[in-house]
Amino acid sequence: QVQLVESGGDLVQPGGSLKLSCAPTGKYFSIETMGWYRQAPGKQRELVATIPSGGSTNYGDSVKGRFTISRDNAKDTMYLEMNSLKPDDTAVYYCNVDLYGLGYERANYWGQGTQVTVSS
Repeated sequence: QVQLVESGGDLVQPGGSLKLSCAPTGKYFSIETMGWYRQAPGKQRELVATIPSGGSTNYGDSVKGRFTISRDNAKDTMYLEMNSLKPDDTAVYYCNVDLYGLGYERANYWGQGTQVTVSS
């Protein structure tokens, strides 16, 4: 059974920075697209950024120029570096991974979420 382990959420002041990480545990064949989504109270879950196994990254409009998504394929780990944080960035951030299982079946997984709070 694959699970996603997220870390890095915290309370930070406006203008500050945080770095989130996400890595799968368990057995699988390969990882395809990895991504971050977020959900603020009373709002729908929205795209933050995605990064495929090959190809260009994609960002939500509200984070372009401030957030950077990256991945270390040797460690199967994804990162989200968040700079110039604003109170509107406050949300639970979820890791999402699209992968091939050991039987080459396509599967999609969500992490449990990590809280990011931007407040003075």
